[in-house]
This record gives sequence, structure tokens and C-alpha cells, in this order.
Amino acid sequence: MLIDTHSHLNFKAFNKDRDEVIKRGLENNVWQINASSTFDTSKLAIEIAEKYPKGVYASVGLHPIHVKDEEYVGIRYRHLAQSDKVVAIGETGLDYMYPEKEKQKQVFLQHLELARELDLPVILHCRKAHNEMLEILKSKSAEGGPRGVIHCFTGNWTQAKQYLDLGLYLGFNGIIFKHNVDEIIKKAPLNRMLIETDCPYLTPPQAKTERNEPIFVKYVAERVAELRGTSFEEIAEATTQNAKTLFNLT
Repeated sequence: MLIDTHSHLNFKAFNKDRDEVIKRGLENNVWQINASSTFDTSKLAIEIAEKYPKGVYASVGLHPIHVKDEEYVGIRYRHLAQSDKVVAIGETGLDYMYPEKEKQKQVFLQHLELARELDLPVILHCRKAHNEMLEILKSKSAEGGPRGVIHCFTGNWTQAKQYLDLGLYLGFNGIIFKHNVDEIIKKAPLNRMLIETDCPYLTPPQAKTERNEPIFVKYVAERVAELRGTSFEEIAEATTQNAKTLFNLT
């Protein structure tokens, strides 16, 4: 069994065959957590998850690249998060490829507060802002700090160690075939690693197709096993248990 801890089956790339893709994953024993980027994709993630009794879950949030387009209203997201299928808040965080830095920080802090209120983990997005994100997260450590995962981790080992020291998990996906994070994969504790696809993006080359989907998470697990000198089965078992623990999946 594998758990794709970060998919986007709620995105328009899957509008024509969403159910088929989800069922293909479930038939191959791959569970899926759909992360969201806007209020509308958050709603859709829940609608998708509620169609399946087991194995498909949702996370709700406003992605930092969309803070210029949508006003974050906590009460709306809080209402969505009442669904039993919502297992996390996010994806949220900082993306300094985009200019709205102060607004991103404000919205990020609001997401962290919502996660604290609801006792849910956070799915964190960080691009070109690790120092700023670590500063914010460390400031919250006195309050117990958020539980969660740094999705699509591409930082260095010093940054990874700081996230791990805060009790967070590191998420790895198909970007590991393009961006060298071999050292982090080798050094990180196995009980703090998650695997994901970020589908429809970051397709592993082995898939031989442009659009990513949950079943291709197996290629990430295989690469992690190769780098760590262990078996696919060990990586699958460990990352599945990690996901069940962090997101309280049953």
C-alpha cells in the first residue's frame, strides 16, 4: 500500500476522467489526499472525497500564489473543514516567486491559527522562502507549533534539519528526478518522510506521460528506496504509516 499525500485531482486537468484516475489509484492500493489552492478547489476536494468511503481525503486552504486573487476568509474555510473527510489545512505557506510577500505571511499565519483551532496538520508550500518560513514556524513553537509536512521539499540539509527539529515531516515527489535532494533523502529519519505526486505536475520520467497521477507515486518510493539502500517494501510501509499517523487516516 502507498499513500499519495499531495495530489490535485480537484484541478481541471482531471475534469474529463477524474473518477477513472481515482479508481485506478484505489485499485492499485494507492490512497490519495487532495490538497487545495482556492476556496473552490477546497470545496471540490471535499465533494470528491465524500464520494469514496475510504482512501480519498481532502485538505482545504488558499495557496500563497492565489492571495492576490482571492481574499482569505477564515470562517468559510473553517466551515469546510468540518467535513470528516478533511484531514489537513493547506496547502499554505510562502512563495517568493510572487511579489505579495506581506499578504502571503498574513494569510499563512491565519492558516496556522485555523489548523491550531481545529487540531489539524498543515500542508506547507515553500519556494525561495525557507528562512522566512522557519522564522514563523519557530515563533509558533512556544504554542506547541503546527504539525505538518513541508511538501515538495527542495531545500538543503541545514534547512531540513531545522524543519525536522520542529517535529515536521518532509514530503518528496517527482521533483527528486530533477532537483538533487539525494543527501536529504539519505539523511532524513525514515519515520519523518512522506511521498507524494503533486499531480498533475512533476511527473516521474518512468511514467512516460505528461500528466501525473497517484499511481505514479510508486516511482518516488522506488527512488527513495534506491537512495537509502533499502527495499521498496520498507519505504512503502514506513511512509504509509507516517501518513496515517500525521493525517489520522483510518
